[in-house]
Formats: sequence, C-alpha cells, structure tokens
Amino acid sequence: MARELFPIYAIPAGQTQQRPLPLYTDVSWDAEAGRERWSGGNPVIVSGAEAVKSWVWRAIATERYKWPVFTWSYGCELERLVGYPYRADTKKSEAVRYVTEALLVNPYIESCRVYDVTFDGSTLHMRVEYTTPYGRDAIYV
Repeated sequence: MARELFPIYAIPAGQTQQRPLPLYTDVSWDAEAGRERWSGGNPVIVSGAEAVKSWVWRAIATERYKWPVFTWSYGCELERLVGYPYRADTKKSEAVRYVTEALLVNPYIESCRVYDVTFDGSTLHMRVEYTTPYGRDAIYV
C-alpha cells in the first residue's frame, strides 16, 4: 500500500527512508541534587538511556519560554499552574499535558505516559514513563 504525500504523488510502501538516530550523549544529571555531575573539573558525559534520562530531568525542570538561550520548544510549563485557582483535576490534567508535550519534542523519546499525579499540599508528584530506542524508563517527579 502506498503512503500518499499529496493526492498526485505517492511514496511506495517500504521506500520511506528513516535514518537511525546516532547514539545519544549528554551531560549526566544528578536528580537528587538538581544539577549536573562533575568529575575532575569536567562534566560527566553519559550515553544511551542514561543520557536521555538526563535530558528528561532537565526538560521537565526548565521553565519553557523563560530562558532566551533555549528554543521555545524546550522546557515544561508546569510553573503556569502555580497561583491559578484551577480545580485539582484540571491542574492534574494540565500537568500531564505539559510534561507530555515537553518530552515528545525529543526525537529519542518515542512515547510518554504520565500517571499517579498527586498533590501533596502545593507540591506536585507524578510518575513519568517513556520509551526510547534504548528501552523503557521511568522517573518520579
């Protein structure tokens, strides 16, 4: 079966070319300390699943649109929920949407699922599971 790009142009099935993504490398992130890991005066570089996990932590922790050094597609909008008189269920659903949108911009993240969203006073807690070419992983925010 052919995939149609436009009604008059068709790409025959099996002829779409997707290049495999190169091995992902990034600076290691210490989630408990909320900062990157250093060794001998240099940042620790990790690759594969650990590198994607580091990116996930930073993407969720970085406020979207706030820092001019980042593109507008990077970061999360969770801070928008602070101070607004939304109902709890609305805040939860918005938190899920914000985190999902923040993570799916990364081509190494194939899917994302956010659940167990709870508030402990004004503190938001959630479990974020995501799938990458390196397998599945999860973090607790």
